[in-house]
Amino acid sequence: MPRETVIIECTEARKEGKRPSRYMTTRNKKTMQEKVEKMKYNPSLRRRTLHREIKA
Repeated sequence: MPRETVIIECTEARKEGKRPSRYMTTRNKKTMQEKVEKMKYNPSLRRRTLHREIKA
């Protein structure tokens, strides 16, 4: 199976002392070896922030 499920976490929330939001997404291991980065909504900050892949 080339697709892998990964967890992405907010990068800005911990700096501001708030709870980070987490999302689950998939990536293709064959074509994307680097970590996943996406702009997603963080409810505790009430804005879109950069979310980066974490170790699961």
